[in-house]
Amino acid sequence: MARVEPVEITEDGLLLRPWRATDADAVLRACQDPDIQRWTTVPRPYLPEHARGFVTEVAPGDWAAGTGAPFAACDAATGALLGSCGLVSIDPVLRSGEIGYWAAPWARGNGVTVRAARAVARWAFDALKLRRLIWQAEVGNHASRLVALRTGFRVEGRLRLADPAPGGSAEGWIGSLLPGEVPAPGETGPAGPGTLEARRAAVFGRPQPVLFATTAGGGELRLRPMEGRDLDAVVETCRDPETIRWTTVPDPYAPADAESYLTYSRGAWAGGTSACFVVADADDRYAGTIDLRLSALDPLLADVGFMTAPASRGRGFMPAALAVLATWGFTTLGLARIEWRANVGNTASRRAAEKAGFTVEGTIRGGLTHRGRRVDAWLGALLPEDLT
Repeated sequence: MARVEPVEITEDGLLLRPWRATDADAVLRACQDPDIQRWTTVPRPYLPEHARGFVTEVAPGDWAAGTGAPFAACDAATGALLGSCGLVSIDPVLRSGEIGYWAAPWARGNGVTVRAARAVARWAFDALKLRRLIWQAEVGNHASRLVALRTGFRVEGRLRLADPAPGGSAEGWIGSLLPGEVPAPGETGPAGPGTLEARRAAVFGRPQPVLFATTAGGGELRLRPMEGRDLDAVVETCRDPETIRWTTVPDPYAPADAESYLTYSRGAWAGGTSACFVVADADDRYAGTIDLRLSALDPLLADVGFMTAPASRGRGFMPAALAVLATWGFTTLGLARIEWRANVGNTASRRAAEKAGFTVEGTIRGGLTHRGRRVDAWLGALLPEDLT
């Protein structure tokens, strides 16, 4: 592709310009930030030679080769460096580009990255005549996802990452943006402050919380993320005949199955699709698990599933855990309805749900697949007003 001529863009209080050698110190300072090191591909540790090489060799080389268009995002009035935003790749055949960005830690909370991404996208469509922009981020990078949504990107799914970060997810989100889809300067656009998407990005973008519950008899419980020390108890619970009878856990259940569930629970939190908690007793010992799974079709709907360790049954643990988790789902995630399902005949599960406030609404004929056959299921639900 022919050389892409470096330009300056002034829009919405920002100046986007090519990088300069004098930016090296600010880039070095910004790239010490744990979030930039966690979610981007900058070298770790980030050294002065990395910053100098980026601003004097890498960035100018991308412009000269036509393979990218990296901009320094600066305050239009003061010239202070606020972040980085640009095209990290340009496909001359498809006339498609990929956008990338980061905000310096001292510039966050003011919409800098959204304003910069919109300006770069508009320039890419108008000046370079690109037909599409794509965005990628590691699953769990909710801040980047929120910027992409507010820029107008449609997040369309997941893909396996070619070069996953050490210790990070092997999967990424991918989205696309077409000409005419970029919100105008100053326009709120999708996923703006106060929306459900923004609210949940703030929740799932942080570490999973610990919730506290009290049983009817005064016992204390903790709902916490699953840990490696829980795996033996998970295996024991999932080998119990009653667990096998009423759930779809693998049978026989192996230690590798518990490890897979731990991986799933961490990935589900990172992806913002489910909140999987261990129910632990007053001594922080495993007493069961409980999952709140968000609907992919209805953002206000979730369903709940749970199992109790054999030694913890009959002690009121699960009704208390259900009530606390449901309250968290309504108040923190903004849910409007939480559903419970169980095979007809699973009276222990039904009692736990009813004690937590669920109303059993009926029987769904052939409502569940259970070990290779369709079975009837009870359906219950809990609404926010049921807990008042």
